[in-house]
Amino acid sequence: MKIVNIESFPIRVSNQSDKGRKIDTKNINTAMLANNELSEKADSYEAENKSDTKRHLEVKSMDSYETIIKDMGEYYIDDGSNTSIYSKSHETTVVKIETDTGIIGWGEAQSPVSPNTSATIIKDIVTPLTIGKNIFDVEAIWHKNYTAKRERGHYTGFYIDAICGVDIAIWDAIGKALNMSTAQAMGGIHRNKVSLYNGIGGTIPEEVADQAEWSVSKGYKYLKMHLKEDIDNTIEIVTKVRERVGESIGLMLDVHMGFDTFNAIKLGKELEKINLLWLESPSDPIDIPGLCEISRSLDLPIANGEWTRTKYEMREIFEKRAYDISMPDIARTGLTGGKQIATIAELYNIPISPHVGGGGIVSIAATLQYSLGIPNFLIMEHSE
Repeated sequence: MKIVNIESFPIRVSNQSDKGRKIDTKNINTAMLANNELSEKADSYEAENKSDTKRHLEVKSMDSYETIIKDMGEYYIDDGSNTSIYSKSHETTVVKIETDTGIIGWGEAQSPVSPNTSATIIKDIVTPLTIGKNIFDVEAIWHKNYTAKRERGHYTGFYIDAICGVDIAIWDAIGKALNMSTAQAMGGIHRNKVSLYNGIGGTIPEEVADQAEWSVSKGYKYLKMHLKEDIDNTIEIVTKVRERVGESIGLMLDVHMGFDTFNAIKLGKELEKINLLWLESPSDPIDIPGLCEISRSLDLPIANGEWTRTKYEMREIFEKRAYDISMPDIARTGLTGGKQIATIAELYNIPISPHVGGGGIVSIAATLQYSLGIPNFLIMEHSE
């Protein structure tokens, strides 16, 4: 089956809570289903999928256009220990491919702040590289798309996000062509259930503890705190949450690369007294020697990797044991890249905890399939 059509939809969903960081999957799902073409294509899939799956499935064509849903029109700059730009909306790029036999595949490229960037890359670069290709050559497609811009320095960032959104869509089409789940198509299902943790955050100890208590009431046994505070305030919040939920709930902490090596170790020593499952993104992610020093200095496991996109970035990290838990984000790695990272991690006995920080409903579904289909899965991120 050849790919005959590819479309991408930059999506922006209003999200005023938690300064735009909280994922509202209900909103993104409703927004997508509200699009007439999306819902009609989803409803008509059974009618379209009557062709012989043994046929050559070819990519037919690709298109890209922008869809903005309740655009808030504002960004904010976080000038804390490291500068980050966030939007008050939830933004992502949804990708649709169509084969010559009428099978539709859906993907998503995580595109915070500028979803039209990924959509433009898909339209102008990835489309001519992918049209006419057999969907069962999915890894070859990923590799060709990756190498096409590597000599110009585009081996991470928006370009990789774009090709990975298409990769997810191709895998979705493959599963439909074979009448099986994506996890089965990628090599098999390793488990029937996936453990999740809920994300919470804030600056006031009592309010973060309230979120934790609410999450536990909904059945979550694992919680991750998103904090961008100094050491003293961080410890105060984490201590309050631990007191509120007790020792039976697993707690993790993401400090969003907020410390230098010395202070990350100092924070980690204090956190070891509170019994956390991991400390996430403690410092500059490209400072591999610094991350190695943090990992060696602490008994507390270090989790990291949401910023990485390919297996090529992971070799040195795994060889040097820069961190203990790898966190690929499938909307940045694609399913092909994510599977490659998991395979390499398995060689070093490193577990995988997929990151789903800014993903919409399509990437969440893809990450669920990924979590079912790798042997070294630990736990999956989620946010209510």
